[in-house]
Amino acid sequence: MFARPGRRRFGAAALVLAAAAALTAAVPAMGAPAAGAPAAKPNVVVIMVDDMNVSALQYLPKVRSLLAAQGTTFDNSVVSYSLCCPSRSTFLTGQYAHNHGVLGNGLPDGGYEKLPAAETLPVWLSRAGYATAHIGKFLNGYGRERPTEIPPGWAEWYGSVDPSTYRMWNYTLNENGTLRTYGAAGSEDPALYQTDVYARKAVDYIQRKAPAGEPFFLSFAPLAPHGEGAASGGDLSQRNPRPAPRHLGALDDVQLPKPPSYDEADVSDKPPFMRNRPRITPADEERIENVRLKGRLESLLAVDDAVAAMVNALRASGELADTLIVFTSDNGWMQGEHRIQSGKTVPYEESIRVPLIIRGPGVPAGAHVTTLAANIDLAPTILDAADATAGVTVDGRSLLPIATGASFARGIVIETGPRESGRWYAGLRAPRWKYVEHSTGARELYDLQQDPYELTSVHNDPRYATARQALADRLATLRTCAGDACRQWTPVPGPTP
Repeated sequence: MFARPGRRRFGAAALVLAAAAALTAAVPAMGAPAAGAPAAKPNVVVIMVDDMNVSALQYLPKVRSLLAAQGTTFDNSVVSYSLCCPSRSTFLTGQYAHNHGVLGNGLPDGGYEKLPAAETLPVWLSRAGYATAHIGKFLNGYGRERPTEIPPGWAEWYGSVDPSTYRMWNYTLNENGTLRTYGAAGSEDPALYQTDVYARKAVDYIQRKAPAGEPFFLSFAPLAPHGEGAASGGDLSQRNPRPAPRHLGALDDVQLPKPPSYDEADVSDKPPFMRNRPRITPADEERIENVRLKGRLESLLAVDDAVAAMVNALRASGELADTLIVFTSDNGWMQGEHRIQSGKTVPYEESIRVPLIIRGPGVPAGAHVTTLAANIDLAPTILDAADATAGVTVDGRSLLPIATGASFARGIVIETGPRESGRWYAGLRAPRWKYVEHSTGARELYDLQQDPYELTSVHNDPRYATARQALADRLATLRTCAGDACRQWTPVPGPTP
């Protein structure tokens, strides 16, 4: 239970239940209300961008000053399935993909239609007395069959309708059951830039809900920095995604980062589908840098502005100190590492690692945490703060105790299947190790302590045989785990001298 003094007062019965919950909670309370004061629940704002890798955070000064400097950054945050729809479903359920069943972006393996929507985070928070609202992208495929449908749990709904979700102009929102299109094709009105429209709706929601007696949960999900399909048409002068007009060219001097894994020379240790990738040519590099990298980073500047607008609205309404703010991405993004010019859904660090910043009451300011965190932990963290109960068995755990000094060791399942179509993998990301078993029979093992750029898989190195077997044994159990079983972990031995 995340308890603190506050303005929202609840009935005596609710206080009795809250006290009972505090006595039986598995996670210690983050604080205690003043003597005689009622428990209060924080507002919750979750900002989930699309396809942002960790390296992009350096270009968001407002996120860093308003959230990171005032909250806690989780430096080892990963997603269990580095693809939009499965990862967002994990956020909504607190479960691994092998439990919630969304194993892809579309049927037959996944998509919006596969989400078990009756028991998700907004439903649980509604039961706990929260007003709820969603603005922006939801799950892949949402709106294709029933564009005016509002998923369970959302009291206010401003969801983008596919396929228009992936356009910065000429996109359609389902606004509480009414469809509205913003920015006709070919008319790029700066005022109707997608991220800015979402930001104005978020500020309006905060201003309307702040005077109310109930706490609120706001899910804010801009498209950026996800690409717009064929927005550039192959034109190297055209950003993809398109940034807000005021930001076009703002990061024109940015150069493509080239870690040791960029255009990796020797991929003989990788699975066959990786060994067959061609080297990156100068023309490829120019496209990655000018179209993708600069478009992605410049599109995030509007998100940076949106974060500042929401924080300012919370501050002006007197709600900032009483609001838990979570900033993260649904997955990372490859931009030349291991010869992968763009994309995700691979087990490498750039694909699975995401930014994660939490600011709010009881969360230390300016802190960095190295303990492994994952997207399975987002729902349990929010439920802990809200003193709410999940309607399903969650696989993650609250990060609030970790933010205040607790630590624990565990392995996070990284997976893309098994699926009905295409190859897939299952693996473990542990503090030191990454072990992956591919459906093709290929294996990968990286000692991240010695090889943080994953240049050499040691799955066939006899010095690592004991570690490989230990990780394989743990994966055999965890790849189908649920609940408490997902949090069990024993140390893995290092290599033999």
